[in-house]
Amino acid sequence: MASRRWQGWDPLAAVAAVIALIMIGLYVGLIGQQGGEVAVWFLAGLAAAALLSGYGVARAAPRRELALALSGLVMAVLGLLGILTIGCPILIAGGLALVAAARSGRPRTHR
Repeated sequence: MASRRWQGWDPLAAVAAVIALIMIGLYVGLIGQQGGEVAVWFLAGLAAAALLSGYGVARAAPRRELALALSGLVMAVLGLLGILTIGCPILIAGGLALVAAARSGRPRTHR
């Protein structure tokens, strides 16, 4: 039985977006602490994935499934590229976005 509280938005997409945003902050903090330069392409990709997941939170959003699938794929690639440092949480967020995309294509049944 689905709770009415979750009816208008998707918690999986929301968690994926939040994880991506947290990882942006951690990445910038870690690189700054080490005195290095951030990879702008990595930040841009992660930010775009976070925005796409954030867009996909609303179940009524047009092309929600496409946005979540693209977000999940981008996070999966970025997670694999950063697997030795910050990649694992990004991979998890990508998986959540892909699951949310797969679930958005199914018709919802109410009991």
